[in-house]
Amino acid sequence: MAAVAGGRPRPETLGAILRREGGGAGLSRAFKPLAQSPLSCETSLRKLKLKGKSKGLKAMRAARTAPFHLDLWFYFTLQNWVLDFGRPIAMLVFPLEWFPLNKPSVGDYFHMAYNVITPFLLLKLIERSPRTLPRSVTYVSIIIFIMGASIHLVGDSVNHRLLFSGYQHHLSVRENPIIKNLKPETLIDSFELLYYYDEYLGHCMWYIPFFLILFTYFSGCFTASKAERWMPGPALLLVAPSGLYYWYLVTEGQIFILFIFTFFAMLALVLHQKRKRLFLDSNGLFLFSSFTLTLLLVALWVAWLWNDPVLRKKYPGVIYVPEPWAFYTLHVSSRH
Repeated sequence: MAAVAGGRPRPETLGAILRREGGGAGLSRAFKPLAQSPLSCETSLRKLKLKGKSKGLKAMRAARTAPFHLDLWFYFTLQNWVLDFGRPIAMLVFPLEWFPLNKPSVGDYFHMAYNVITPFLLLKLIERSPRTLPRSVTYVSIIIFIMGASIHLVGDSVNHRLLFSGYQHHLSVRENPIIKNLKPETLIDSFELLYYYDEYLGHCMWYIPFFLILFTYFSGCFTASKAERWMPGPALLLVAPSGLYYWYLVTEGQIFILFIFTFFAMLALVLHQKRKRLFLDSNGLFLFSSFTLTLLLVALWVAWLWNDPVLRKKYPGVIYVPEPWAFYTLHVSSRH
Protein backbone atom coordinates (compact mmCIF):
# COMPACT_ATOMS: atom_id res chain seq x y z
CA MET A 1 0.00 0.00 0.00
CA ALA A 2 1.31 3.48 -0.88
CA ALA A 3 0.73 6.44 1.47
CA VAL A 4 -0.61 9.81 0.33
CA ALA A 5 -1.12 13.23 1.97
CA GLY A 6 -3.51 13.10 4.89
CA GLY A 7 -2.41 9.64 6.01
CA ARG A 8 -4.97 7.80 3.88
CA PRO A 9 -3.50 4.86 1.94
CA ARG A 10 -4.01 4.65 -1.80
CA PRO A 11 -4.33 1.19 -3.39
CA GLU A 12 -1.46 0.25 -5.68
CA THR A 13 -2.23 -0.38 -9.29
CA LEU A 14 -1.70 -3.82 -10.82
CA GLY A 15 1.20 -2.54 -12.91
CA ALA A 16 2.98 -1.13 -9.83
CA ILE A 17 2.61 -4.44 -7.99
CA LEU A 18 4.12 -6.33 -10.95
CA ARG A 19 7.07 -3.95 -11.16
CA ARG A 20 7.69 -4.09 -7.38
CA GLU A 21 7.48 -7.87 -7.32
CA GLY A 22 9.91 -8.18 -10.22
CA GLY A 23 7.40 -9.00 -12.88
CA GLY A 24 8.68 -9.17 -16.45
CA ALA A 25 8.85 -6.12 -18.62
CA GLY A 26 6.47 -7.75 -21.07
CA LEU A 27 3.81 -8.16 -18.41
CA SER A 28 4.35 -4.59 -17.30
CA ARG A 29 3.79 -3.32 -20.83
CA ALA A 30 0.76 -5.55 -21.25
CA PHE A 31 -0.85 -4.06 -18.15
CA LYS A 32 0.33 -0.51 -18.79
CA PRO A 33 -3.21 0.78 -19.56
CA LEU A 34 -4.38 -0.62 -16.23
CA ALA A 35 -1.40 0.87 -14.41
CA GLN A 36 -2.24 4.35 -15.56
CA SER A 37 -5.51 4.51 -13.62
CA PRO A 38 -7.09 2.46 -10.85
CA LEU A 39 -10.48 2.78 -12.61
CA SER A 40 -9.27 1.28 -15.92
CA CYS A 41 -10.69 -2.16 -15.14
CA GLU A 42 -14.08 -0.74 -14.29
CA THR A 43 -14.09 1.39 -17.45
CA SER A 44 -13.13 -1.57 -19.63
CA LEU A 45 -15.87 -3.71 -18.12
CA ARG A 46 -18.39 -0.94 -18.70
CA LYS A 47 -17.39 -0.71 -22.35
CA LEU A 48 -17.73 -4.45 -22.77
CA LYS A 49 -21.21 -4.35 -21.23
CA LEU A 50 -22.28 -1.51 -23.55
CA LYS A 51 -20.89 -3.36 -26.54
CA GLY A 52 -22.79 -6.48 -25.51
CA LYS A 53 -26.00 -4.51 -25.14
CA SER A 54 -25.48 -2.97 -28.58
CA LYS A 55 -25.04 -6.39 -30.16
CA GLY A 56 -28.11 -7.62 -28.33
CA LEU A 57 -30.20 -4.75 -29.65
CA LYS A 58 -29.00 -5.42 -33.18
CA ALA A 59 -29.90 -9.09 -32.84
CA MET A 60 -33.34 -8.18 -31.52
CA ARG A 61 -33.92 -5.79 -34.41
CA ALA A 62 -32.83 -8.45 -36.91
CA ALA A 63 -35.14 -11.03 -35.33
CA ARG A 64 -38.09 -8.66 -35.16
CA THR A 65 -40.49 -9.33 -38.06
CA ALA A 66 -41.98 -6.44 -39.99
CA PRO A 67 -45.79 -6.25 -40.03
CA PHE A 68 -47.69 -6.71 -43.27
CA HIS A 69 -47.19 -3.62 -45.43
CA LEU A 70 -50.84 -3.21 -46.37
CA ASP A 71 -50.47 0.39 -47.51
CA LEU A 72 -47.61 -0.30 -49.92
CA TRP A 73 -49.05 -3.50 -51.36
CA PHE A 74 -52.49 -1.90 -51.79
CA TYR A 75 -51.10 1.16 -53.60
CA PHE A 76 -48.81 -1.08 -55.63
CA THR A 77 -51.69 -3.29 -56.80
CA LEU A 78 -54.02 -0.35 -57.43
CA GLN A 79 -51.60 1.67 -59.54
CA ASN A 80 -50.54 -1.46 -61.48
CA TRP A 81 -54.13 -2.14 -62.48
CA VAL A 82 -55.08 1.47 -63.22
CA LEU A 83 -51.89 2.91 -64.72
CA ASP A 84 -50.43 -0.15 -66.46
CA PHE A 85 -53.25 -2.57 -67.29
CA GLY A 86 -55.74 0.29 -67.75
CA ARG A 87 -53.56 2.25 -70.20
CA PRO A 88 -54.63 0.67 -73.50
CA ILE A 89 -58.22 0.28 -72.31
CA ALA A 90 -58.47 3.99 -71.48
CA MET A 91 -57.02 4.81 -74.88
CA LEU A 92 -59.79 2.86 -76.60
CA VAL A 93 -62.58 4.13 -74.34
CA PHE A 94 -61.96 7.88 -74.47
CA PRO A 95 -63.14 9.64 -77.67
CA LEU A 96 -60.50 10.10 -80.32
CA GLU A 97 -61.51 13.76 -80.69
CA TRP A 98 -60.25 14.44 -77.16
CA PHE A 99 -56.83 12.93 -77.86
CA PRO A 100 -55.96 13.23 -81.59
CA LEU A 101 -53.58 10.72 -83.15
CA ASN A 102 -50.79 13.32 -83.40
CA LYS A 103 -50.98 14.02 -79.64
CA PRO A 104 -50.39 11.81 -76.57
CA SER A 105 -53.34 9.61 -75.65
CA VAL A 106 -54.85 9.31 -72.18
CA GLY A 107 -52.97 6.02 -71.89
CA ASP A 108 -49.69 7.88 -72.40
CA TYR A 109 -50.49 10.13 -69.45
CA PHE A 110 -51.25 7.01 -67.42
CA HIS A 111 -47.83 5.66 -68.41
CA MET A 112 -46.12 8.92 -67.38
CA ALA A 113 -47.76 8.68 -63.95
CA TYR A 114 -46.68 5.03 -63.70
CA ASN A 115 -43.07 5.98 -64.46
CA VAL A 116 -43.09 8.37 -61.47
CA ILE A 117 -45.20 6.48 -58.90
CA THR A 118 -43.74 2.98 -59.33
CA PRO A 119 -40.09 3.95 -58.64
CA PHE A 120 -41.28 5.85 -55.57
CA LEU A 121 -43.14 2.78 -54.27
CA LEU A 122 -40.11 0.57 -54.98
CA LEU A 123 -37.91 2.92 -52.97
CA LYS A 124 -40.41 2.84 -50.08
CA LEU A 125 -40.41 -0.95 -50.29
CA ILE A 126 -36.61 -0.97 -50.07
CA GLU A 127 -36.74 1.31 -47.02
CA ARG A 128 -38.89 -1.22 -45.15
CA SER A 129 -36.86 -4.23 -46.22
CA PRO A 130 -34.60 -5.89 -43.62
CA ARG A 131 -32.16 -6.70 -46.42
CA THR A 132 -31.26 -4.19 -49.10
CA LEU A 133 -28.92 -3.84 -52.04
CA PRO A 134 -25.92 -1.50 -51.77
CA ARG A 135 -27.10 2.07 -52.17
CA SER A 136 -25.28 2.57 -55.49
CA VAL A 137 -26.85 -0.62 -56.92
CA THR A 138 -30.28 0.56 -55.79
CA TYR A 139 -29.83 3.94 -57.47
CA VAL A 140 -28.60 2.38 -60.72
CA SER A 141 -31.50 -0.12 -60.70
CA ILE A 142 -34.08 2.65 -60.29
CA ILE A 143 -32.43 4.75 -63.02
CA ILE A 144 -32.42 1.82 -65.47
CA PHE A 145 -36.03 1.03 -64.54
CA ILE A 146 -37.13 4.60 -65.37
CA MET A 147 -35.14 4.59 -68.63
CA GLY A 148 -36.69 1.30 -69.75
CA ALA A 149 -40.22 2.36 -68.83
CA SER A 150 -39.73 5.66 -70.68
CA ILE A 151 -38.45 3.91 -73.80
CA HIS A 152 -41.46 1.64 -73.63
CA LEU A 153 -43.77 4.64 -73.26
CA VAL A 154 -42.79 6.02 -76.67
CA GLY A 155 -42.82 2.72 -78.55
CA ASP A 156 -46.02 1.48 -76.94
CA SER A 157 -47.76 4.79 -77.61
CA VAL A 158 -47.09 4.58 -81.37
CA ASN A 159 -47.94 0.86 -81.56
CA HIS A 160 -51.28 1.30 -79.84
CA ARG A 161 -52.16 4.39 -81.89
CA LEU A 162 -51.58 2.28 -85.00
CA LEU A 163 -54.60 0.20 -83.95
CA PHE A 164 -56.83 3.00 -85.24
CA SER A 165 -55.15 2.63 -88.63
CA GLY A 166 -55.72 -1.13 -88.85
CA TYR A 167 -52.53 -2.45 -87.23
CA GLN A 168 -52.93 -6.06 -86.04
CA HIS A 169 -50.94 -7.13 -83.00
CA HIS A 170 -51.23 -10.82 -83.77
CA LEU A 171 -49.11 -10.33 -86.91
CA SER A 172 -45.44 -9.43 -87.15
CA VAL A 173 -44.46 -5.92 -88.26
CA ARG A 174 -43.66 -6.91 -91.87
CA GLU A 175 -46.84 -8.99 -92.22
CA ASN A 176 -49.19 -6.19 -91.15
CA PRO A 177 -51.36 -4.97 -94.04
CA ILE A 178 -50.71 -1.29 -93.28
CA ILE A 179 -46.92 -1.83 -93.05
CA LYS A 180 -45.89 -4.33 -95.73
CA ASN A 181 -46.75 -2.05 -98.68
CA LEU A 182 -44.93 1.05 -97.39
CA LYS A 183 -42.60 2.80 -99.82
CA PRO A 184 -39.68 3.07 -99.57
CA GLU A 185 -39.17 -0.26 -97.89
CA THR A 186 -36.66 1.27 -95.47
CA LEU A 187 -39.68 2.66 -93.61
CA ILE A 188 -40.49 -0.91 -92.60
CA ASP A 189 -37.06 -1.15 -90.99
CA SER A 190 -37.87 1.98 -88.98
CA PHE A 191 -41.08 0.39 -87.68
CA GLU A 192 -39.19 -2.78 -86.79
CA LEU A 193 -36.68 -0.63 -84.88
CA LEU A 194 -39.57 0.99 -83.03
CA TYR A 195 -40.94 -2.47 -82.20
CA TYR A 196 -37.50 -3.54 -80.95
CA TYR A 197 -37.28 -0.55 -78.60
CA ASP A 198 -40.80 -1.22 -77.36
CA GLU A 199 -40.89 -4.99 -76.91
CA TYR A 200 -37.25 -5.94 -76.30
CA LEU A 201 -34.92 -3.18 -75.09
CA GLY A 202 -37.60 -1.28 -73.19
CA HIS A 203 -38.96 -4.40 -71.50
CA CYS A 204 -35.49 -5.67 -70.48
CA MET A 205 -34.46 -2.34 -68.96
CA TRP A 206 -37.87 -2.05 -67.30
CA TYR A 207 -38.41 -5.49 -65.81
CA ILE A 208 -34.92 -6.75 -64.86
CA PRO A 209 -34.41 -4.05 -62.17
CA PHE A 210 -38.06 -4.47 -61.14
CA PHE A 211 -37.71 -8.19 -60.38
CA LEU A 212 -34.24 -7.69 -58.88
CA ILE A 213 -35.67 -5.28 -56.30
CA LEU A 214 -38.63 -7.57 -55.55
CA PHE A 215 -36.34 -10.57 -55.07
CA THR A 216 -33.99 -8.61 -52.80
CA TYR A 217 -36.96 -7.54 -50.71
CA PHE A 218 -38.24 -11.13 -50.64
CA SER A 219 -34.87 -12.42 -49.37
CA GLY A 220 -35.39 -10.46 -46.15
CA CYS A 221 -38.94 -11.71 -45.49
CA PHE A 222 -38.09 -14.64 -43.21
CA THR A 223 -38.83 -15.17 -39.53
CA ALA A 224 -38.38 -17.81 -36.84
CA SER A 225 -41.58 -16.74 -35.09
CA LYS A 226 -44.50 -19.09 -35.65
CA ALA A 227 -46.96 -16.29 -34.90
CA GLU A 228 -45.80 -14.38 -38.00
CA ARG A 229 -46.11 -17.28 -40.45
CA TRP A 230 -49.56 -16.35 -41.74
CA MET A 231 -51.22 -13.71 -43.88
CA PRO A 232 -53.83 -11.31 -42.49
CA GLY A 233 -57.24 -11.02 -44.14
CA PRO A 234 -56.40 -7.96 -46.30
CA ALA A 235 -53.36 -9.79 -47.69
CA LEU A 236 -55.50 -12.74 -48.75
CA LEU A 237 -57.86 -10.35 -50.56
CA LEU A 238 -54.94 -8.77 -52.45
CA VAL A 239 -53.39 -12.05 -53.63
CA ALA A 240 -55.91 -12.61 -56.46
CA PRO A 241 -55.66 -9.14 -58.10
CA SER A 242 -51.91 -9.10 -57.57
CA GLY A 243 -51.39 -12.54 -59.14
CA LEU A 244 -53.73 -11.69 -62.01
CA TYR A 245 -51.80 -8.49 -62.75
CA TYR A 246 -48.48 -10.34 -62.82
CA TRP A 247 -50.06 -12.78 -65.28
CA TYR A 248 -50.76 -9.80 -67.55
CA LEU A 249 -47.24 -8.48 -66.96
CA VAL A 250 -45.58 -11.79 -67.86
CA THR A 251 -47.69 -12.51 -70.95
CA GLU A 252 -47.99 -9.02 -72.43
CA GLY A 253 -44.41 -8.12 -71.52
CA GLN A 254 -43.08 -11.43 -72.91
CA ILE A 255 -40.85 -11.89 -69.86
CA PHE A 256 -41.67 -15.50 -68.98
CA ILE A 257 -37.97 -16.50 -68.78
CA LEU A 258 -37.20 -13.66 -66.37
CA PHE A 259 -40.29 -14.46 -64.30
CA ILE A 260 -39.68 -18.22 -64.07
CA PHE A 261 -36.03 -17.63 -63.15
CA THR A 262 -37.13 -15.27 -60.34
CA PHE A 263 -39.80 -17.69 -59.14
CA PHE A 264 -37.43 -20.65 -58.90
CA ALA A 265 -34.81 -18.48 -57.18
CA MET A 266 -37.47 -17.58 -54.61
CA LEU A 267 -38.44 -21.24 -54.22
CA ALA A 268 -34.80 -22.28 -53.74
CA LEU A 269 -34.36 -19.57 -51.11
CA VAL A 270 -37.47 -20.76 -49.25
CA LEU A 271 -36.17 -24.35 -49.14
CA HIS A 272 -32.71 -23.18 -48.07
CA GLN A 273 -34.06 -21.04 -45.23
CA LYS A 274 -36.36 -23.83 -44.12
CA ARG A 275 -33.28 -25.89 -43.16
CA LYS A 276 -32.36 -23.05 -40.81
CA ARG A 277 -35.88 -23.14 -39.32
CA LEU A 278 -36.70 -19.79 -40.89
CA PHE A 279 -40.04 -19.33 -42.62
CA LEU A 280 -41.72 -16.66 -44.73
CA ASP A 281 -43.43 -13.83 -42.90
CA SER A 282 -46.70 -12.26 -44.07
CA ASN A 283 -45.04 -10.05 -46.71
CA GLY A 284 -43.01 -12.92 -48.13
CA LEU A 285 -46.05 -15.20 -48.17
CA PHE A 286 -48.03 -12.56 -50.04
CA LEU A 287 -45.38 -12.11 -52.73
CA PHE A 288 -44.74 -15.85 -53.11
CA SER A 289 -48.46 -16.64 -53.25
CA SER A 290 -48.98 -13.96 -55.91
CA PHE A 291 -46.19 -15.41 -58.06
CA THR A 292 -47.50 -18.95 -57.59
CA LEU A 293 -50.95 -17.86 -58.76
CA THR A 294 -49.31 -16.09 -61.72
CA LEU A 295 -47.50 -19.26 -62.76
CA LEU A 296 -50.77 -21.22 -62.60
CA LEU A 297 -52.60 -18.61 -64.71
CA VAL A 298 -49.82 -18.55 -67.32
CA ALA A 299 -49.96 -22.34 -67.59
CA LEU A 300 -53.74 -22.25 -68.10
CA TRP A 301 -53.41 -19.44 -70.67
CA VAL A 302 -50.82 -21.35 -72.70
CA ALA A 303 -52.82 -24.59 -72.52
CA TRP A 304 -55.95 -22.79 -73.76
CA LEU A 305 -54.23 -21.28 -76.81
CA TRP A 306 -51.82 -24.15 -77.44
CA ASN A 307 -53.32 -25.15 -80.81
CA ASP A 308 -54.02 -21.65 -82.18
CA PRO A 309 -52.32 -21.69 -85.64
CA VAL A 310 -52.10 -17.89 -86.08
CA LEU A 311 -50.59 -17.22 -82.66
CA ARG A 312 -48.30 -20.21 -83.07
CA LYS A 313 -46.90 -18.56 -86.18
CA LYS A 314 -46.18 -15.28 -84.40
CA TYR A 315 -44.66 -16.99 -81.32
CA PRO A 316 -42.54 -19.86 -82.70
CA GLY A 317 -40.05 -21.80 -80.63
CA VAL A 318 -40.14 -23.77 -77.43
CA ILE A 319 -41.44 -20.98 -75.20
CA TYR A 320 -44.95 -20.19 -76.40
CA VAL A 321 -46.66 -17.46 -74.36
CA PRO A 322 -49.12 -15.39 -76.47
CA GLU A 323 -49.77 -11.74 -75.64
CA PRO A 324 -53.31 -10.81 -74.49
CA TRP A 325 -53.40 -7.92 -76.97
CA ALA A 326 -52.52 -10.27 -79.82
CA PHE A 327 -55.42 -12.47 -78.73
CA TYR A 328 -57.65 -9.36 -78.58
CA THR A 329 -56.90 -8.16 -82.12
CA LEU A 330 -57.22 -11.71 -83.51
CA HIS A 331 -60.35 -13.02 -81.77
CA VAL A 332 -62.19 -10.02 -80.32
CA SER A 333 -61.74 -6.82 -82.33
CA SER A 334 -61.87 -8.69 -85.65
CA ARG A 335 -65.47 -9.73 -84.85
CA HIS A 336 -66.65 -6.13 -84.42
